[in-house]
Amino acid sequence: MPFVRIDLSKQHPEGFGQEVGDIVYRVMTEHINVPEDDKFQVITRHDSNELITPKSYLGIEYSASIIFIQVTLNEGRTTEMKKKFYQAICEGLVEKLKVRPQDIVINLVEVNKQNWSFGNGEMQYAPKD
Repeated sequence: MPFVRIDLSKQHPEGFGQEVGDIVYRVMTEHINVPEDDKFQVITRHDSNELITPKSYLGIEYSASIIFIQVTLNEGRTTEMKKKFYQAICEGLVEKLKVRPQDIVINLVEVNKQNWSFGNGEMQYAPKD
């Protein structure tokens, strides 16, 4: 179960964040083995002074249109899968939403399956006794 957080500026139009989320979800199902209907996302729009970035980092220059995408997911994807995942999100956002590739920051947080509860106060992925 990936849990996706998308943070972006309020300068983007209403509904833009949901479009970003749809692209991220599609790429997750196509590239990192996320099942259909496994879509948990929080999309937050911020005032420009709430998104703090350097002018540049690692030779990449950022603008006020930056989008932060953080995905918490079960551990186990290969480095090659992650590379394809990053690239596919970037290509999708550039193609469909005309986002600058430099303004797409993606972070994966990998966790053990037992670090999830999907409701009812239960650990659904816990080993059965």
